[in-house]
Amino acid sequence: MSRQYLKVPYAEKDQAKSLGARFDGARKAWYVDEGRDIAPFSRWLPDGVSAPASTSRPADPELQFFGTRSDPEGSALVASAQPTGLATREQALSAAKAKGVSLSQLLGGVSTVIARQFGEGVWTLVEVVQVQARGHVYLELSERDAQGQPIAKAKGMIWSATAKKILPVFERETGMVLGAGIKLLVRARPVFHAQYGFSVEIDEIDASFTLGDLEARKREIRERLQREGVFERNRQLAAPWDYYRILVIAPNEAAGLGDFRKEADRLARFGLCEFSYAYSRFQGEGAAQEIVAALTKAFATYPKNAPPDAIALIRGGGAVNDLAWLNDYDLARCICDLPVPVLTGIGHERDNTLPDEVANQRFDTPSKVVAHIQTLIVQRAQAARDAGGFVFSAVAAQVQTANLETQRAIMELRHNAQAQLSEAKLSVPRLQQEITASARENLMLAQSKTELGWQAVKQSSLANVRAARQACEESRSRVAERADVQLKSAQQQAIALMREITGQGPEKTLARGFVIVRAGDQKPVTSLSHAQSLDRFNVQFKDGVLPVVKESK
Repeated sequence: MSRQYLKVPYAEKDQAKSLGARFDGARKAWYVDEGRDIAPFSRWLPDGVSAPASTSRPADPELQFFGTRSDPEGSALVASAQPTGLATREQALSAAKAKGVSLSQLLGGVSTVIARQFGEGVWTLVEVVQVQARGHVYLELSERDAQGQPIAKAKGMIWSATAKKILPVFERETGMVLGAGIKLLVRARPVFHAQYGFSVEIDEIDASFTLGDLEARKREIRERLQREGVFERNRQLAAPWDYYRILVIAPNEAAGLGDFRKEADRLARFGLCEFSYAYSRFQGEGAAQEIVAALTKAFATYPKNAPPDAIALIRGGGAVNDLAWLNDYDLARCICDLPVPVLTGIGHERDNTLPDEVANQRFDTPSKVVAHIQTLIVQRAQAARDAGGFVFSAVAAQVQTANLETQRAIMELRHNAQAQLSEAKLSVPRLQQEITASARENLMLAQSKTELGWQAVKQSSLANVRAARQACEESRSRVAERADVQLKSAQQQAIALMREITGQGPEKTLARGFVIVRAGDQKPVTSLSHAQSLDRFNVQFKDGVLPVVKESK
């Protein structure tokens, strides 16, 4: 196919493109295909190339249209489209009144004028309402005002050969598939058929416009939330220290929800985390409002003093325009205003929606959301296990130290008591020997008295003997009393020491906040390794015993 290349300045490329010119990447030049009217491109034609006179004429509101027909006499009226002066109009009216015009002729004339007026496609802004692909692609198109009310509607179509050429490019550049709710900039040529009515044939789609429209809508909502001072509100909430209760919002029976529940159900089965589920559509007209309603209703079921630790908003991957339904102000504002952190897992790594931007934490997929929850739960469990091991080790060390100190105190008390008792036993015989020696000396002195004073001496001696005996008895009594007092004192000290020893026993130790760990045979467990080797053991407190059973891994 031959081409007519054009000399289009960069600043005028959009004008040339809107008229139907195409760009040759190899030659870096714009061109027009053979057979296309080049009159609209005359200002960009190379030197020496002139545009032929255009055969198309602008539409005239006063054109009259007639279809070709045979009159009863066999004469033919040829369909024409010509300006009507006064005489021509009168002739036409007269002929119409006399003969009449068929509907097909009238509509055929309309088709002819539209074809002449719109020989080339025109770049047009449309919104897709419905798509049906059956080889050819049939569309319902519309335009809405600022309030969302439709102000124009039309049928559109893309021939199968054209669809195979332009749709893959559009899908590759935008990540979208043609679907309801998407806005497009299309090159459309109006077509009117007497039997099928009016439609527009689309032969090109500007992917950059659709991407720009979606991004502009996100930017508008984002700026509004920032002006209202709520854009960062949920993102600034403190992340949960651990997860015990999670509210999950997702499409029912979606693949992404299935991936999420594989791990979530396992966590719930072992009592590690509780998951509640609320379901909603995540795409299509009104999906965002349905999500807000489902989320609000489910959140209201939690007590105010026991809300969920987080809300997980999840759905699997999809086309960009499927996820675009989530770029909604009401949904984003609802997430911003929630008093608990929101975790999003929407689409794939490349996808980004407004809920992702305002949520407390964003994850690429639903599976990564539940993986994060599981990881934090495992970390907290490991920290608790390590802390418990430290406590058990510290308690065992304290008990061992207390036992050693108690045994040492008992040994010291026993040694002191025995020493004092031995000393008391040694003192009594020594005192008795001293008293006996003194008595003997007194007796020998009395016997040395002279005979003359024998009687007196005898009487005196007898008196002295009696006195000595009495004194001896008194001394012996005093010695015995002193020995008995010292013995009783030693016994009392020994009893006191034994009582103190007894008071240092397990009961008093337990009363000070210590515990005793005993195996099933009631023997004390004095080491961590011993405790770890037991399947069960008892922890004795001052007011009772707590059985402990090790949970199997």
